[in-house]
Amino acid sequence: IMTSDDIRVETRAGRGGYTPVVAAVDGPKSKEFRPLTSEELLAHDRAVQCAQEELDKLPDGDLTEGTPAGGGRKAARAFSLHAYGMVQWRDLFSPRQRLSLATIARNTLEAHSAVRAYGYGGVWVEAITSYLTCGFQRLVDFANVNVQWKIDVPTINHALVRFAIQTTWDFAEGNPIGVMAGSYIKCLDRIATGLDTLCAMPRGMLAPQVRRASSTQSLPAADLIVTDPPYYDAIPYSDLMDWFYVWLRRLGVSIGSSFQEAMSCKLGPKWDSESGDGELVDDDTRHGGDGDVSKRVYEDGMTQVFIRCHESLADAGRIVIVFANKQPDAWETLVASLIRSGFVVDGSWPIQTEQPSRMRGIASAALASSVWLVCRKRHNIVLAEMRENIGEKLRTFWDAGIRGPDFVWAATGPAMEAYSKHPVVRKANEPNATMGVGEFLNHVRRMVVDYVVGQVLSGEQGSDLSAADRLDEVTAYYLLHRNDFKMDEAPVGACILYATACGLSDAELDRTWDILSRSGSEAASSDDDDGDESEEADDEPAEDSGAGGSKVKLKAWNQRKGKSMGYEAPEGRPVPLIDRVHRVMHLWKEGDVSKVDDYLDEHALRRSELFKRVVQALIELSSGSERALLESISNHIGARGAVRDSGPGLFDGAEASEAEA
Repeated sequence: IMTSDDIRVETRAGRGGYTPVVAAVDGPKSKEFRPLTSEELLAHDRAVQCAQEELDKLPDGDLTEGTPAGGGRKAARAFSLHAYGMVQWRDLFSPRQRLSLATIARNTLEAHSAVRAYGYGGVWVEAITSYLTCGFQRLVDFANVNVQWKIDVPTINHALVRFAIQTTWDFAEGNPIGVMAGSYIKCLDRIATGLDTLCAMPRGMLAPQVRRASSTQSLPAADLIVTDPPYYDAIPYSDLMDWFYVWLRRLGVSIGSSFQEAMSCKLGPKWDSESGDGELVDDDTRHGGDGDVSKRVYEDGMTQVFIRCHESLADAGRIVIVFANKQPDAWETLVASLIRSGFVVDGSWPIQTEQPSRMRGIASAALASSVWLVCRKRHNIVLAEMRENIGEKLRTFWDAGIRGPDFVWAATGPAMEAYSKHPVVRKANEPNATMGVGEFLNHVRRMVVDYVVGQVLSGEQGSDLSAADRLDEVTAYYLLHRNDFKMDEAPVGACILYATACGLSDAELDRTWDILSRSGSEAASSDDDDGDESEEADDEPAEDSGAGGSKVKLKAWNQRKGKSMGYEAPEGRPVPLIDRVHRVMHLWKEGDVSKVDDYLDEHALRRSELFKRVVQALIELSSGSERALLESISNHIGARGAVRDSGPGLFDGAEASEAEA
């Protein structure tokens, strides 16, 4: 009698294998089972010989990437593959499955070339091939050695029925070129059904932006964040997805440059101890078996993510967190991370999100509902009082005709009324941390900047703080400078004050953001004979760009010619809105309207009210050819709406080719 240990020893020694046992065929009433014929056995043996030949035709060849070792006390307990000698992902597929999948994958790559030859443009070629790849990826779930036979409904079931890779001793193989469950056409049809739903949706909807980045590093500005975070040590997401990723990568690297960049690694992202970043899951096998380190990395990472969410979320915004875990430690970690990052739970609802019939929910203690937590930012009461004090005073100062940097610094007095009432002012999102006068005044200056920018955006008809609150610092400075000094030379002292109020320096505006240029000498101009001005100059911030010159000018849009402008920002920071506007102006000037439309759609600018307001403000602040150019762009956005015309139809190859040309 062989024990489980005996089986593990044999399979690890390479003496395991697959033996076809029975064929399931349609009978008069239901499925019937019969022995395999000699022709079917011969076909199976032939597949063993041909599988390697077909795999060698794919990028990277056979699936030699390693499977997860498993065996840990945390998330890695979902795997026992190595115990049975399944150390490479190729071991999860029988020879016949590898042959069929490799053949369909190769034909998908050939379809990629055929679609382009038919006359479709680059975007359509990429989209069509991606959808074909989605159908293929679904087939992978139905064509592996973990596929089970369903007794209640006689057919095969997909393999990933729970968040683990179990060892299945008797597995079922579907017919990939048939029309039943487990066939390629059936899998592709499910993708087409989803596309039918998308096509039936109303036109003019805002296209989503998909970004590939680490949420511990930076997030775009948002009014609402919805996240379903990793559940502590419950699910090893990246390890599970490698089952599909190894196939996806062999197709994706041929689709386009963005796919090549995203799939540069042979396996999905795990934890990188050198950079201190990666997938957040409590898995001690990634930390040398040290459970304490694994737990700490997960908890610190979750806190870091929520801090990034706090930074990117608008003041009145909300974050919604979907969480379902029965472990007290998991909830403790989640709540502690929310508190440490400055959030307050505003509401919660249990929502039944899981199917009761799922395998994980049968005869187990798994939860069928997820708890949806709605959180808001924890606000500092002193800052709130300061905003209330300043709001009324700013309107008074503005009506009195105070403008420029003087207006920014005039708010210091009313702000200190709120600050000085308390012996100690503590931060809302950092326990026991105090807020110094300098940090408090930074908040004050930013609020005043938002007020002035709101006046510019609304054309002196009243402030629009809701829009200004979301305006990035560089664009805010640009509008302030343009409103006060137009495109003329401006005294560097005033500009330094404006830059400081925006949380920037004149050096950054010159060297990093490329929107300022210097002129004149390092010394003060000989015309500055006014004693008051000299005294004011003594009070200017000591920061110096090092570039020299006592006068500065904004760079005109056509002087800003950096290739990355409008596409990327230094050090991975968000792209300023003024860079977006200037990039659109360059594209429009080149005369290729399709490139303008592509850029507007890619960055969701057609439905961005803030983008339209900035463009309109620049129209009011400009003249001549620049104004005409901006008006043309504004009219084009208004005329075209939110979505571009659809691409070529199924039988429009010739017309598509002409349009592309």
